[in-house]
Amino acid sequence: MKTRIALLGQPNSGKSTVFNALTGSRQHVGNWPGKTVEKCDGYYSYDGVRYTVTDLPGSYGLTGNSDEELITADFIKTGQADLTCILVDASQLERSMYMVAEFASMGAPAVLILNMMDVAKSQGKSIDAKLLEKRLGIPVLPFVAAEKGGYDELKALLAKELQSPHMLSSAPAGSGEGGVLAENSAKFEWVGRMLEGVSSARSSGYRLSKLDRLVLKPVTGKFVCVGIILLAFLVAMVICIPFMSIGSMIPMVLHGPVESLLSGLGVHKWLVSIFSSMLPNVLYFSVSMAAFVFGVNLVFGYLEEVGFLARAAYQFDGMLSGLGLQGKAIAPILMGFGCTIGGTCGTRVMDNWGQRMLAMAVVWAVPCGSIWAMVPVVSGMFFSPAGTLLVCVAVLAYMVLLMTIVSKVFGKKLAPAESRSGLIMELPPYHKAHWKHIIKEAFVKAYGIFKRALGTVTLVSLFFWALSFSSTGDIAGSLLYRIGTAIEPVTRIFGLGWRTFMAFLTAGFAKEAVLGVLNAIFTGQGSIMDMTFKTGAVTVDNSMLGVLMTQTISKAEALAFIFASTFSVPCVMALSTTYRESHSLKWTARIAGFYIGCALILAGIVYHLASLFL
Repeated sequence: MKTRIALLGQPNSGKSTVFNALTGSRQHVGNWPGKTVEKCDGYYSYDGVRYTVTDLPGSYGLTGNSDEELITADFIKTGQADLTCILVDASQLERSMYMVAEFASMGAPAVLILNMMDVAKSQGKSIDAKLLEKRLGIPVLPFVAAEKGGYDELKALLAKELQSPHMLSSAPAGSGEGGVLAENSAKFEWVGRMLEGVSSARSSGYRLSKLDRLVLKPVTGKFVCVGIILLAFLVAMVICIPFMSIGSMIPMVLHGPVESLLSGLGVHKWLVSIFSSMLPNVLYFSVSMAAFVFGVNLVFGYLEEVGFLARAAYQFDGMLSGLGLQGKAIAPILMGFGCTIGGTCGTRVMDNWGQRMLAMAVVWAVPCGSIWAMVPVVSGMFFSPAGTLLVCVAVLAYMVLLMTIVSKVFGKKLAPAESRSGLIMELPPYHKAHWKHIIKEAFVKAYGIFKRALGTVTLVSLFFWALSFSSTGDIAGSLLYRIGTAIEPVTRIFGLGWRTFMAFLTAGFAKEAVLGVLNAIFTGQGSIMDMTFKTGAVTVDNSMLGVLMTQTISKAEALAFIFASTFSVPCVMALSTTYRESHSLKWTARIAGFYIGCALILAGIVYHLASLFL
């Protein structure tokens, strides 16, 4: 029995929305064998039959040389799909039908979904779906993917077509002859014939709105877009703060009772500390991650649906093309200044997996809010206000350099030069958002991150817990101390003594824990574990810490530590989010190894240069 369906469409055609609505949580995401291209498979049941759905990589055509187009074309040509469901944007029908023209020559069964009919209607457009169906020879279904009301009709149509499939009755003339220009001309002529008399509108012209006249200005528009994106990120933070506050209560509520219970049963201190401190905090970390994902997807899902992100992408496309990225990457990059987790989740707006993975790698170079809470404090212990300002400027300057280096190193594989192109798009009209759909999608993504993060964060936390545990509570009793002091001759090459190197390692776990860990190391007050896992309940005397640090380490070592901590792996939660968003342990590990190595090399350079002048 034929049950495999492929979803085909250009980016922003609503393909992912249909895939998620059909399959829900019953989906698997990975990569195509041997390719850095995302593969999404899922299933749903209808009338007792289980149907498999493959969300083909989004692309603007089927005859190019990009991995996305080659994979998609091969999947269709080799008959791996019993039926192809082609989605087009009804509000931009002429452009969207180009994909259908390229599909026509493949001779495969298909149905056509006219998505975003509500947007087309708001533009004053009417589409004769029956006339288009007659000309194409395949079923044509007017549809609004963001509204669940039409999915029963869609499932019924797909089931019917899988039993008695239809194929396009015509194809562009001269396919494969006369060169690329002749082929493209034939495809556009075919689209024109198919759509003649199909679509009508109240007016043939489009006038820029007042907002567009401001947003699309070459210089002013960029500042407006940045301001809106940063404001949106603040709104996302406001949304997620209540959830994070509830999550922060988990360790406080569970720590005392669990510790008393297990201690009374004579359980070993190490196990007591795991169940009373580490695991409740892992739960808190996971809730925080899910809260970030929910807030970011809610706000930026709204901006994408109403049409604003398309304007921002247009504004910054030329600037970011130097990094091998499309303009859409401006949103996650700016979000990275607040939280790397938010920036990583924000890369979902990118068109394909390679662009998304490269954007994640670039976002890691952006110092998050926790870093900006640490850098001025530590720098201010050793330098004057003017010197501290200079350090902050140097951090920003190196950030730009590192983003360029990352794009050069990883862009060759993730976004090869031959597959890059400028942003191909028409600015969609502003339209009303479907809030129920946006909220549902945000909840689904947040729950997915929460469920998956528990395992990853728990494993990493257990490893760090084992390194930092001390039965006496003293740092000297931990394995981390023994390792740090043993390899100090090596870490000195990078300008880091055992104290700063231990703090560097814990910074990779949680950037907000850096000051607390430094306090534990230099003052001996509290354990590394407590300072790392109880950051919200730890008070640090920065003045006392500053006195002890300036008496113990040099200015050069302090600078080396600042740069190493700032530009290493963001944190374990960002690491986990990157893995879950990319579905690639290999690439996550590659990027993490690159950042750790670069951070140590940078620390060594900074230390030895600073030693000459300070």
